[in-house]
Amino acid sequence: MANRIHPTAVVGADVELGDDNVVGPYSVVVGPCRIGNGNWFAPHVVIGTPAEYRGRPHPAAWDGESDGAGVVIGDNNILREFVTVNQGTEETTRIGDDCYLLARSHVGHDCLVDDGVTLTDAVHLGGHTHVWSWANVGMGTVVHQRTQIGPGAMIGMGSAVRRTVEPFTIAVGNPARVTGVNRVGLSRRGCADDVIDQFESFLKGRAELPTGLPVEVVEQITAWTKVISAEKE
Repeated sequence: MANRIHPTAVVGADVELGDDNVVGPYSVVVGPCRIGNGNWFAPHVVIGTPAEYRGRPHPAAWDGESDGAGVVIGDNNILREFVTVNQGTEETTRIGDDCYLLARSHVGHDCLVDDGVTLTDAVHLGGHTHVWSWANVGMGTVVHQRTQIGPGAMIGMGSAVRRTVEPFTIAVGNPARVTGVNRVGLSRRGCADDVIDQFESFLKGRAELPTGLPVEVVEQITAWTKVISAEKE
């Protein structure tokens, strides 16, 4: 299906749009930016403006000027009113597939937001943050730059995330602290209660990764373990 772009929206020359996207009134999408299929952008969404650095250039991309490593957005995402997504600097800012970014949430420069992530109202991701698949970040949460939130993690509203949040854990507070395992999230991914019990022991370092986990969960945990191990070397 054709894209539906409101007459008041601004779409820059260096923007690649797939099919069946909706761009709402007064939204601004500037490049370099590549957007997939089936996305829905509410009124006043702003994508692709420069990183929030005092010392960096601030080109008028809507007039054809360009500076930055770009933005890539996948398929079937919903970005609500006043969401902002900044250009990358060292790396491309990326949003995967099937994400839901609620009103006034902000994705800073060089961030990586994986598939199925929910950022609720007024969540702010500092630059170079990586939010892994299926994470849910509560209202008004602030995430420090260069922080990782693991797959399936749940962050309570109003939290200040200053350090790594482990997969499928629940973290809340300022600074955010882990308070338990996201059993609901694991259950929704198809994990039985006894497997969740074993997984909790794994997170505490008391057991190996349990058998019986869905393949997609194993893949995420395996990828997470490799990344975190590499950072510690």
